[in-house]
Amino acid sequence: MIDQDIINKTNKVFEESFEIEKERLVPTAHIFTDLGLDSLDIVDLVVALQNTFGVKIRNEERVRDIRTLEDIYKFIAEMKKEEAGKTS
Repeated sequence: MIDQDIINKTNKVFEESFEIEKERLVPTAHIFTDLGLDSLDIVDLVVALQNTFGVKIRNEERVRDIRTLEDIYKFIAEMKKEEAGKTS
């Protein structure tokens, strides 16, 4: 199960950075077709998520498989878990 804090913070990035209404931010929402982001927006999204969660995303191969909000939630959860493993 994904931490509610990850969901809330990710959704807030979409609301604030891309002015997407809260009602549209459902886990199955497709980033491109449902939320209307384009390839340039993805750069801004990566930067915003890195700043929000303190993780480095740029060189991650797994990022290419992200299609939905739920994919982002899972990806961030995995990144945070890996980061926590490095510090313990």
